[in-house]
Amino acid sequence: MIDVQAVLPGEVPPVLFDPITLRSLTIPNRAWMSPMCMYSAAPAGPDTGVPHDWHYSHLAARAAGGAGLILTEATAVSAEGRITPWDLGLWNDRQERAFAHISHLLTLHGAVPGIQLGHAGRKASTDRPWRGGGPVAPADGGWPVTGPSPLAFDDGHPVPHELTTEEIQRVVADFAAAAGRALRAGFRVAEIHGAHGYLIGEFLSPHSNHRTDAYGGSFANRIRLALQIADAVRAVWPDDLPVLFRVSATDWLTENPGDERDGWTADDTVRLAKELHAHGIDLLDTSSGGNAPRARIVPTPGYQVPFAARVRAETGMPVAAVGKITDPRQAEDILTSGHADAVLLGRELLRDPYWPHRAARELGARPTWPDQYAYAL
Repeated sequence: MIDVQAVLPGEVPPVLFDPITLRSLTIPNRAWMSPMCMYSAAPAGPDTGVPHDWHYSHLAARAAGGAGLILTEATAVSAEGRITPWDLGLWNDRQERAFAHISHLLTLHGAVPGIQLGHAGRKASTDRPWRGGGPVAPADGGWPVTGPSPLAFDDGHPVPHELTTEEIQRVVADFAAAAGRALRAGFRVAEIHGAHGYLIGEFLSPHSNHRTDAYGGSFANRIRLALQIADAVRAVWPDDLPVLFRVSATDWLTENPGDERDGWTADDTVRLAKELHAHGIDLLDTSSGGNAPRARIVPTPGYQVPFAARVRAETGMPVAAVGKITDPRQAEDILTSGHADAVLLGRELLRDPYWPHRAARELGARPTWPDQYAYAL
């Protein structure tokens, strides 16, 4: 990984390459790989949702590139929970065996293997982004979608089936079962995907949750599913290993005081963080958006960092910042200023799998590559 002791004369060791410990797990640095869907699994048949050579090479390259924690793309806890028919899943033994190979590869390269578990809710059964991303009808290999309320995500999208309380408990059980499989497959970090307008986020936001039962209406009711899933995953995950939660800190909708139908807000995120921390969540992965298709978002460099900083300042909960973090000095400044405990890199790691090694050089630490790559030093 990175030798932080080997700094240039007069330089302070970069915080970006300080280890961080969550529970008993030490992650070797704070430059982490964000979950990014590849939409490359088999869409049907016995290999549905199963990782294969594409996923192995993609993830292993970023681990060899020096990322301290690698989080897999959103991995569906059930077949109907996939965003697209080409998504990864973890609901059967075949998938579990393939994921075990991934965790082994990541560990071999010195990274901590992590997995993001999710359910797409009303945004499920869509096409791959490079083919337009529109809904895929059941006749074309898609499936009926579900959500907290019968509200379509956007024009042209199907109206979801409103989940019953019994079906909600089935979703909670699916998350727990997938977490158990992930643990057996060798993963050391589990992340619950509660962001970007997928099922958990749909329940959180009054923009998409118009229920009047115990899972809708008040803030306490709307966060109920998130807390139940956190409890269910935490119950099967070892006490000495961390569980993370990804949240969209805001829906980016106009926030009118007193009108809860406007959407999820940064204030809500701070309140949720306190509850999640009390339920055993160890770090909040702070993103934004995804629940309202025409929300106005201007993605400037580090535009989501203030949300992470606020959670950290007001709750004391560890946070990771994500979004337009591309420069090593920018990442270092986020950490040294106390805005976050780690940074998550997405598109930048697609452009440059070895970004952490390059960042180490720029910040004055010495990259320690695999022996096979020593000629590059």
